[in-house]
Amino acid sequence: MNLEITDKAKSEIQNLLKNESSKSFFRITIEGGGCSGFKYKFSVDDNINDDDQKFGDIIIDETSLSLIDGSKVDFIDTLIEKSFKILNPKATSSCGCGTSFSI
Repeated sequence: MNLEITDKAKSEIQNLLKNESSKSFFRITIEGGGCSGFKYKFSVDDNINDDDQKFGDIIIDETSLSLIDGSKVDFIDTLIEKSFKILNPKATSSCGCGTSFSI
């Protein structure tokens, strides 16, 4: 599986995790729902499951990873928003806010 994580995203993830337990990871999950069919969910998690793949401080379950394989994880910090963004080449459409997509 291929996943690119920008330096800005890595830095923000490290900032988020510095106040968490030493066993904490940044979890990316894909769930059904949202405007376009699937939605990205970002959370901090202390548990690694059997089907999780680890990318440094990031963990992603196999099903979610299959939906974002080949994507770029970035962090956007502008005057109007601060958020993680996934640039997913598999997405055929996405909502205006960029948090949901369809394949």
